[in-house]
Amino acid sequence: MRQVAVLGATGSIGGSTLDVIARHPGRFRASVLAANRDSASLARLCERFRPDLAIVADPSMEADLVRRLAATGVRCEVASGHEAVTQAAAGPLCDTVVAAIVGAAGLDSTLAAARAGKRLLLANKESIVMGGALLLEALRQGGGELIPIDSEHNAIFQCLPGGRPDLHRSGVRRLVLTASGGPFRGRTRADLGAVTPDEACAHPKWSMGRKISVDSATLMNKGLEVIEAHHLFAAPVDAIEVVVHPQSLVHSMVDYVDGSVLAQLGNPDMRTAIACALAWPERIEAGVSPLDLAAHARLDFEQPDTDTFRCLALAFAALRAGGDATAVLNAANEVAVEAFLAGTLPFLGIAELVERVLEELPAEPVVDVQSLVERDAEARRVARDVLHRAYC
Repeated sequence: MRQVAVLGATGSIGGSTLDVIARHPGRFRASVLAANRDSASLARLCERFRPDLAIVADPSMEADLVRRLAATGVRCEVASGHEAVTQAAAGPLCDTVVAAIVGAAGLDSTLAAARAGKRLLLANKESIVMGGALLLEALRQGGGELIPIDSEHNAIFQCLPGGRPDLHRSGVRRLVLTASGGPFRGRTRADLGAVTPDEACAHPKWSMGRKISVDSATLMNKGLEVIEAHHLFAAPVDAIEVVVHPQSLVHSMVDYVDGSVLAQLGNPDMRTAIACALAWPERIEAGVSPLDLAAHARLDFEQPDTDTFRCLALAFAALRAGGDATAVLNAANEVAVEAFLAGTLPFLGIAELVERVLEELPAEPVVDVQSLVERDAEARRVARDVLHRAYC
């Protein structure tokens, strides 16, 4: 029986994870549930899954969570604050941690789980984008294992022998990440000047949170995945390629030197990757319908338009710059997306703001977590300053 901590339990990844767990009550138990501040949804999940510990990251919502749990008769320990989340990720109540907290807020708990030797199911790409080398070192120290549950990286994981071998010795030529193209595929820059947050969040294939949906619309999400693939699979920058695949049935591919290309296909449903990671190396039922290729009839692929969707090109540039450039990229993007969703930054301004911040903060070596956190804060200050000067 795996004891699973679901960090980000009220989000889309958390919901999919809990759905898979519920299908296999004899194999998995949700022992820790953590949310940011949605105490009402967290209380409902606690009533259903009966965890040992429920955590709300926002301390101001702890009393409300306690009240709601008391009203439903649920008895479990309650805690609050980001430190409580980090302690739970490393603590004795779980052996498996689903890292699904959105943004840089998930870094500490992800590192803690890695150092503690847990099976780490990584959905929080910002953790590895910010501090990939630090996360890999934490995994080496803890002796645990990391299995990605982003659909693209999980697909690559499945297409590589043993999950993460030495790419050169395995005869891998390149990793090919697929992108749906988001809601604005095929549009030009002239078409995107006045798009709204609701339009950007209307993803044609995936149901995701608003921040991730905007990242998909700008292709920044794919840029972050390129950085993640570089760290997860020790892949050189020039051995990672992105292709747009609007049907979202081929989740990613591995190209081998003998001319073979292995692809992982399936209906667009996060439960496939989650079930794979929870039960690896076994396969279990995930509640996902079988793929009917004849019904879909065709699979299309095209090159991404990096002139219109410049965030993807910026991510490649930050990765090539090395050091903490990817952390700066991530921090600036979070500020930009927040401003876009608030209506204070136009859609095309997201890439413009990120590029300005990268220009103002040249890459520096990554030393430790504290310096990385400080650099993240500095990048956010610079991003808000640029935002104020240029757009407010």
